[in-house]
Formats: sequence, structure tokens, C-alpha cells
Amino acid sequence: MTFQRSLLTLTLTALCGVPLAAQAEKETPKAGAKAKASAENKKTETYDIVVYGGTSGGITAGIQAVRMGKTVVIIEPTKFLGGLTTGGLGATDIGNKKAIGGMSREFYHRVWQHYQRDQSWVQQKREDYVAKRHGGNTPNEETMWTFEPHVATKIYDEMIAEAKVPVVYGERLDLKNGVKKDGTRITEIVMESGRTFAGKMFIDATYEGDLFAKAGVSYHVGREANAKYDEKLNGVQTGHARSHQFIKNVDPYVVPGDPKSGVLPGVQKEAPGEEFAGDHRVQAYNFRMCTTDVPENRLPWPKPANYDEKNYELALRNVEAGDGRLSWNPVWMPNRKTDTNNNFAISTDNIGLNYDYPDGDYATRDRIIQQHRDYQLGLMWTYANHPRVPEKIREHFTKLGLAKDEFADSGHFPRQLYVREARRLVSDYVMTEKNCRRLEIVPDSVGMGAYNMDSHHVQRYITKEGFVRNEGDVQVGSRPYPISYRSIVPKATECTNVLVPVCLSSSHIAFGSIRMEPVFMVLGQSAATAASLAIDAKVDLQKLDYATLKAKLDADKQVLDFESPAKPMVESLDKAKLGGVVVDDVDAVLTGFESHGASATPFIGAGYAHDGNAEKGHQKAVFRTQLKEAGQYEVRLAYQALANRASNVPVTIRSADGVKTVKVNQKEKAPIDGVLYSLGSFKFEAGQDAVVEVSNEGTDGHVIVDAVQWIKK
Repeated sequence: MTFQRSLLTLTLTALCGVPLAAQAEKETPKAGAKAKASAENKKTETYDIVVYGGTSGGITAGIQAVRMGKTVVIIEPTKFLGGLTTGGLGATDIGNKKAIGGMSREFYHRVWQHYQRDQSWVQQKREDYVAKRHGGNTPNEETMWTFEPHVATKIYDEMIAEAKVPVVYGERLDLKNGVKKDGTRITEIVMESGRTFAGKMFIDATYEGDLFAKAGVSYHVGREANAKYDEKLNGVQTGHARSHQFIKNVDPYVVPGDPKSGVLPGVQKEAPGEEFAGDHRVQAYNFRMCTTDVPENRLPWPKPANYDEKNYELALRNVEAGDGRLSWNPVWMPNRKTDTNNNFAISTDNIGLNYDYPDGDYATRDRIIQQHRDYQLGLMWTYANHPRVPEKIREHFTKLGLAKDEFADSGHFPRQLYVREARRLVSDYVMTEKNCRRLEIVPDSVGMGAYNMDSHHVQRYITKEGFVRNEGDVQVGSRPYPISYRSIVPKATECTNVLVPVCLSSSHIAFGSIRMEPVFMVLGQSAATAASLAIDAKVDLQKLDYATLKAKLDADKQVLDFESPAKPMVESLDKAKLGGVVVDDVDAVLTGFESHGASATPFIGAGYAHDGNAEKGHQKAVFRTQLKEAGQYEVRLAYQALANRASNVPVTIRSADGVKTVKVNQKEKAPIDGVLYSLGSFKFEAGQDAVVEVSNEGTDGHVIVDAVQWIKK
């Protein structure tokens, strides 16, 4: 849930040159109408369960409450339901789809049913789409995981209507005095209009967490230090942030080479912070645009009325430096449409301009939402039209445009900002990296997560060499894992009748895995189940018998776990314990090799880099050190073998013996500890550069670079 009233009072002049006066007039009541509404809103409306936030999690919570015989209301601050699921995110992120059950799987079954109908295919044939298996759809399971935004809206509307769930639109919580409590129990919540809702139980299903925060419940914003919860992937990650990264040296100053001239928009002056330390920063937001390449249904990219070229100077310098990658990720949905996400160095993520959003008031959030919309539309126009952008890139960005048959009420631009992270509850149990790796398994599951631990970049800073770099991106695999009931309820000393299925208790990096729409659906349903059972038992949420809850969750076909007990994961090798001199990939000089992996194990350090099986002949990794003692050294290359690896990786060793190139077959498992391959024995002089260079020239698969080891004979 985001608070985007400004969107409905914008004009399409900023988007497509057509005013939205009619919509704005509908959304803005007259003064007399406000007074009348204020008088009417003095009456308190009472329900068993009050759900604040009509996100996917809020919708499933409302429906489940009705199914369990409870009176319920969903209060949605905007004019639309569904959050990101109806707001452009049609490429479902989950990882192992076996983890999704209950009403969440019911939703994706209804998506499948919709696209079984011939009339649902307007811009392409069903068989053409299914043949390409876009989005990993699973027709044999009668589920479909990719869909158009209006289809998600249609399905949710049908589900809400079938359950007869009352929905109140356009009412926002009073952020000053909107939560009334009696001891540890919320008694009622008050909207800005004065409209008041009382309940036995409350569910905060928003992306921001306003209700539980204003109830005095503990929460956290930003990244924790690794040391806080004994993690490896939290906090500042300059060494780890290799994906979606600059591959060319780009000057960050207004006047190139002159720090006194100031920095370009989007680049911070301060240092990124101590490695692995916590900070206040949150991962970047964007809009998941729905585009199409069908000319009859495609709008050309509009140039925003407030377009300022300086906001895109960094992007222009990056392409001029030779970064020819297409900086977005349009994933194909049915009917020749896309769910378009961020990709590479400068893309749809508006890095660093969302720090004030989680705790901001509505005016602050509206300003940030507008900034993101303006930035993203301006970037699209720049890539499609600016003469400084290479013609090949311009041609690509003009082939796709906003879909005319989506988001008609908002200029065909998504209504929902992708709030990837805001407040996070701090309860008696905090989900962490250990859960995602199945090193710690909770006994009180209310659903499962299965996606990678995924953080987008959080800041853009200047290196000591004077170039710009992104920081914060982490993409490390998880194993399907259970999510604790304790993580969706506060501490008993703070509140005993509110559940938080979206902004749940989790560290930054674990939330990067949990924060997926189907998981929010699962947790919303489980939250309403717990609320209903607690009402029946007349107990606080923290005292609810888990066995009773589990029995109902099982009956509703929720998936609580399917990979137990824990299996220790031997994946990270400490280079300090390997002996000799080891240079990890994070310390190598990489040209390309911006993709990061950690799913194939074991690996040295935090993971490994690879070439993405692309740009052959243009990517290389140089491992360099100076050995303290002269002598003969065995040189070893670290990599992770898989069938998709290259069989002919050229590795060049520069030593006192001269220059030698060895071809390595990375399809075959390395014989030493499953990760190290001996390149041979070479002579090195003390204090002279010892260099190993890995190239992807002429290779026939993915090229992996993890580390190089020198061991004195």
C-alpha cells in the first residue's frame, strides 16, 4: 500500500499531454461534502477483524476472516486493491513454487483458468506464449505465474465479491492520533476523515506498517550490522555488490574531474560506510511498468513536463563510456506485454532517494512517489530519444511503450510504487539469514519463503579512484524455509491484538527473500486464521495454541514445510584457512564478470562471479598479488562446476617463467576440495607481480571466477 493521492490529481500532461481533470474532480470532495462526511464519520464502525491495507496480504486476510465466520472490513487508503500484484508485478517471484499453498495458490490457479479461455488472448495466440514457457508457468499443475495487471484486478474483485468482504477505499490512518489503545490492546483506529473502526483484532497488511508503528510496537528501518544477528549478507556490502554494476569508469562530478564542481544527481558525497556495518538506508524502489511492442496498443514514451537533462547526465556518460547493455529487464507477460524491472548500472531503480519514505508523513511519501515517477519516465524518454544515446539503444527502447489497455486511470503508468522494504517489526523472533539457509528452522510455521536473499542497491558513491559505483545489491540463494508465527505478532508487552503479515519481524537480508507477493498472500491468510482462532479462544495472540493454529492451516492446504530437518550447508570456505596466498574474486580487477552467484557450492568467500555466458571476448578477471618469497609455486584456480559451464576457459599465468595459457574445463568438478584446480607449477620472484588472468574469449558456456591460490612448493 502506498499513499498516492497525488497521482490521481496529476494531469496526464506530465505523462501523455491529456488532463485528468475529471478524475481529480471525483477524488476531491467539496468543502460542504467534507463537513457532511465528517459528521457521518463520528459513528464508530465495529468488526471482529479490521484489516488495514488492501495489498495481496490484506485481501487474503479479509477473505479468510469471512470464511471463518468473522465480520471483517478491509480499509484501503488508495482507490485500488492488490498492491504490487495488480500494480504491474506480473512476473511472480517465489523460487520454489512448491512452497505456495492455500489461497495464494488458489489465486494462481484462477490466473491459469483465465488464460485457458480463448477470449483472454487478444494480442497473441495462447500456444505461442505457452510454447516459450514464459515465467516458468506450470500447466500440468493448473497454475500460472505470469499475468497482466488488469487480470489480477479482475480475479481479486471476483474473490472479494464471492466472499462478500466489505472494502472501504480512500481512507488513510491519522498518523498523529489514529490508534487508540487500552493497555496492550488496540480498541479502534481513526482515519484522517474522522471515520473510526473498532475491532477485536487488527491486521496491518500495508507495505509501510503505519498501524502497528503508531500502536507503539517496536520496528526497524534500514540495514542491520552483520554482527547484530550473526549474519554474512547484511549491512554495507561494497565487496559483494557486483551485480547491476558499472562496468565502465564514469566520472561523477558536474564538471568532469573537478570535485569542487559538486556531484551529479543520484551520487552521494559521503563514503559508503564501514563494510558490514548497519545504516539507515533501504533498498531502492521503482515502478514495475507494463509495456508492449504491439503498435496498436503502445504509447510512445512521454517526455515529462519537468524533464531536466542533468538528472540523466550519469546515464548519458555511462552509455558514452561504452556501456551498451540494455538497462532494464522486460519480462514477457501474456498478450505481448511485459513486467519491466530494473537491470544493470542505471535503470528504473531510483537509488538513494527513498530513505525518508518508511517513516515519512503522507506529504513526504507523495513527494518521493512523484520523484520516482518523474525519474523513471524521464529515463525511458532519454534512452529512447536523446541524441547522446547510441542509436542501437534508442531503437530498442522505442520498440516498447506503455500499454494503452492497462492503468487507464493513471495515464497507463502503474499506480503502485514498488516499496521493496520499509518498516520491519521487531518481535520476540526475528527471521534472519540463518532461516533462509535452513541453518535454523522454526517450530511454529505459518507459511514458507523460497526466493533468493535479494537486496537491490541502496546507494551510489564515489570510489577512491574517483569513479561512481553502486552498493547494496545482494543476490544469494535460499532454500525453502518456514516462517515463524512469532515473526508476525509483536511482543506481548507492546500489543496483543495486531498481526503484521507484510512488515514482519525480519532482518534486512532475510526480508529480501520473504518480501514476495505470494508469500504475503500466504501470511495474510495465516494472520486472519490466527486472529479468528484467538477471538474464539478469547486469548491474546501470543497465547494462541500453535497446535490448534497448525491444524487449521493444514486443513486450508497451507504449506508449512517440506524440507526438514536442517541439512548443514558447507558452502563458504575461509580463504585464511586454505593456506598459501589467496586472492578472492572481490579483490580481483574485473572487466565484466558482473553477475554474482552463490548457489553452487562450495565457494571461497561470499560467492563467485561469472560472465553470464555473454559478451564473449570482452570480459576478463585479473588476480594479482606480490609474493614475499621467491620460489616455485603451485597455482590453483577456484571455480564451481556445473553442466552449463564452459569446457575451454583460457587462464593465463604470468610468472618468472614467462606467460603460459591453460585451458580449464569447468564442466568437470575441481579435484581439490571440490573447488580448486591446479594450473601447474611456476617460478615467481619476491616482490614481483604474480598475475593470473581469466578470460571468456571463445568460451562455450558460463565462465566462473572465484579465487586464485598460490602455494609455495
